[in-house]
Amino acid sequence: MEEKVIDFSKTVFELCKADEQVINILADLGFKDILKPAMLSTAGRFMTIPKGAAFRKIEIDKIKKAFLAKGYKIRQ
Repeated sequence: MEEKVIDFSKTVFELCKADEQVINILADLGFKDILKPAMLSTAGRFMTIPKGAAFRKIEIDKIKKAFLAKGYKIRQ
């Protein structure tokens, strides 16, 4: 089984294109706009998860815990 790694320095667009599960995890955390293809292809091209968390006022630790719970290793 391939190791799942989430790299917080990559853009949301890059992460979602590499792994479709990322979209659902982020949407469940409150990033509902990510489900809109136009938002993913515009804001997602420059937005990283930490930047999005700050913008949406979502605790970065909550995001990290969600990815860890899904079996991801976090790279920053």
